[in-house]
Amino acid sequence: MDFMPLETITMELADVAMGRRKADMVIKNGTLVNVNTKELLEHTDVAIYKGRIALVGDATHCVGDTTEIIDATGLYIAPGFMDGHIHVESSMLTVSQYSTAVVPHGTTAIFMDPHEIANVLGLKGVKLMLDEARDVPLRVYATVPSCVPAAPGLEDAGAEIGPEEIAEAMKWDAIAGLGELMNFPGVFNSVPQVHKEIEVTLKAGKPVTGHFALPDTGKMLNAYIASGVRSCHESVRHEDALAKMRLGMYAKIREGSAWHDLKEVIKAITQNTVQSRFAILVSDDTHPDTLIKLGHLDHIIKRAIEEGVDPVTAIEMVTINTAECFLMSKDFGSVSPSKVADIVLLSDLYNVTVKAVIIGGRLVAQDGKMLIPFKNVTYPDWSKNTVNVGKTLTPQDFMLTSNKPEVKVRVIQIEEAKVTTKQVIETLKTIDGNVLPDTEKDIAKAALFERHKATGTKGLGFVKGFGLKKGAVASTVAHDSHNLLIVGTDEDDMAFAGNELIKAGGGMIAVAGGKVLALVELPVAGLLTDEPVEAVQKKVENLEKAWKMLGCNLVSPFMTMALLGLPVIPELRLSNRGLVDAVKFTIVDVIAG
Repeated sequence: MDFMPLETITMELADVAMGRRKADMVIKNGTLVNVNTKELLEHTDVAIYKGRIALVGDATHCVGDTTEIIDATGLYIAPGFMDGHIHVESSMLTVSQYSTAVVPHGTTAIFMDPHEIANVLGLKGVKLMLDEARDVPLRVYATVPSCVPAAPGLEDAGAEIGPEEIAEAMKWDAIAGLGELMNFPGVFNSVPQVHKEIEVTLKAGKPVTGHFALPDTGKMLNAYIASGVRSCHESVRHEDALAKMRLGMYAKIREGSAWHDLKEVIKAITQNTVQSRFAILVSDDTHPDTLIKLGHLDHIIKRAIEEGVDPVTAIEMVTINTAECFLMSKDFGSVSPSKVADIVLLSDLYNVTVKAVIIGGRLVAQDGKMLIPFKNVTYPDWSKNTVNVGKTLTPQDFMLTSNKPEVKVRVIQIEEAKVTTKQVIETLKTIDGNVLPDTEKDIAKAALFERHKATGTKGLGFVKGFGLKKGAVASTVAHDSHNLLIVGTDEDDMAFAGNELIKAGGGMIAVAGGKVLALVELPVAGLLTDEPVEAVQKKVENLEKAWKMLGCNLVSPFMTMALLGLPVIPELRLSNRGLVDAVKFTIVDVIAG
């Protein structure tokens, strides 16, 4: 959504504040959540003109015959909530559908990192999402994906984006900076290509967002920040977040569908007498079920309050702090004269109950419902049919051979609601030269096939922690290269799951005994669907039930599964080139020793 540049409207705003010109809208008699001074100010009015705030205080003299009045008696007036790190693709929704899901929850702006679609379709995919975003009732900013692929040399994506492409994209409207710089070793080891990406971003006057997934708080973190990286959402310990804030880095505290880091990381604020100005609450990855049942940033603010953060500080963490992180506080982040009128009205401060949402001085949502329709978007053919493995999968494609009766293997140990994994060594049996999974030990087989250019490359391995007793699951949502990922207990079902998903054009599937139990079709890049959020939520719900039928009781298991292929987060991952030691960034043998 566009807004009037401040320099074009200064005299008019002054006229409204002085009463010489009447406001378009006045919010009357609310309690202001003042994030500038961390105060609650009762009996406050807000006068709005051409989408910007002209006055905060007593606006009686700003009211004219045509002024729209919103009675905020008994309500709290807060700045619009801003999500400082989100992958829209993880919701499986188009930008249009995503906006209808989050705006009623008080979200007025997002800073999306579309590196999921970029890894499949390149910058054309990013532009596809931004073009759609022009017509949605939500401010959609994007960071240019910095790591496509995320781990060059260790995996293969559908596209490559380098410094030249980044420099060109920095000129686009709605680009807010550089996407999460996952190649953190490339930063502190001074790899020229990585630093060139930082250089072109800083030259464009935009911030570099980070992804520092190490517990180091010494020289490596300092080198990362010294290179110009401004924020990081990968803290899983409170001491990591505190160290980053002390060094002037914005610590983005994550609470998504599967990554429940807030409870631990928020202790950086609640257990220390430090300022919260460098703390930001973000969602990172959120599924439709979470958006419908729990909400978006309203839910995350509430969780921070439940963990001991006072409500005004919690709201600060999704408003003024976010705006300052992205160098946008001239326009956003507080209910103050001159700012864009993105405002949330709350009926309950501690439960963060959203009564109404105003974006650009326009009432867009009330009582949990959107008030303005969105346009249906038709996606081009080139964005679909992207699952190109180049063959029909057979059980033999999943066989890992050994001439020994049993072998020691490296196994990916997942942790529920965590992004990290562990490397463990387990002993597995072989039959007819094929190393088998072991459901008694909760060890399933995993395979990842390159699906963009039919190169025929694949990686095989084992994963522990899903609880699968039978069947197989498959997904084309496999961060960040989004190749075809399959996990199962036997090769027949694994091949069946993969082939059925290829036919569907991508998505997520669960099968058992040669039958489909649940399918979520994601035809756009194998990542998105233009179906309504409620329809997607029902399909995801059926998928969750199917996972339980297979023996898995984890929270959002498909989201945890999707990270098996992300070789930039420790300790052990799977790529289309093989098993990856994500600490040493090398390919390792599945069979240990």
